[in-house]
This record gives sequence, C-alpha cells and structure tokens, in this order.
Amino acid sequence: MTSELYWLTLTVLMTALFWLPYILDRLAVRGIWPAMSSTQPESGEPHSLWAQRAMKAHQNAVENLAIFVPAVLIAHAMAISTPATQTAAMVYFAARLTHFIVYTAGVPVLRTLAFAVGWGAQIVILASILHWL
Repeated sequence: MTSELYWLTLTVLMTALFWLPYILDRLAVRGIWPAMSSTQPESGEPHSLWAQRAMKAHQNAVENLAIFVPAVLIAHAMAISTPATQTAAMVYFAARLTHFIVYTAGVPVLRTLAFAVGWGAQIVILASILHWL
C-alpha cells in the first residue's frame, strides 16, 4: 500500500466517524427514544450549537472526499507517488481533522486556514497527476 492510499484510508475512516459526536449530542438533547423514532427530516435542531457545527463540518468533509478520493486513486492508477503526493495526502488528513475540530469548537479563522491547507493538498496531488510539479 502506498503512503497516499494509507492516508486516503485513514481519511475515509475518520470521515466515517465524524457523525458520532453530534449523534451522541442528539441522544443527550432529545432523549434516546425521540432521537431514534422521529420520522421528520433532520433539520439540525434541537442540537447543541457545537453539534450543529459538527454536522456542517462533517458535511464539508464528505463533500471534499469527492475531490480527494479520485485524485489519490488517479495518482495510484498512474503509478504517481512522490514525496510531494505522499506529504500532501498526510497533510490533507491533518487539515481535515483540524478543520472538524476547530469548526466544531467555533474557531472561524483556524477553520478557514485548515480548509485552505486541505484544499492546497488536493491541488498538489492534482498538479502531480498533470505533471505540473
């Protein structure tokens, strides 16, 4: 397994776990039975404010997987694995984890910086595929 695939796998796993904190909040705020038995579409409320932000951070992480996953898989299919792509995959993981934490905590400037770092990591992988690096 390449380093890029390793970090891709960890990123997918991490994103798959991002729902846990806000679901626990939902159970605490609404109660177990009302949280599990509601037939209403999810509106985000009632939730604690931090849990509402966690939901948005999770949604953002899923949206960004739509770019990161194919980029890593295309690079792998083309046998592109360089120090730049390896570092970018690792940085992407760290940036997305940071983004989730600071978004959930309500820290706006760090949230934007973490998003930008993750975006830059995606661009490094895509530029490597296009032989621009």
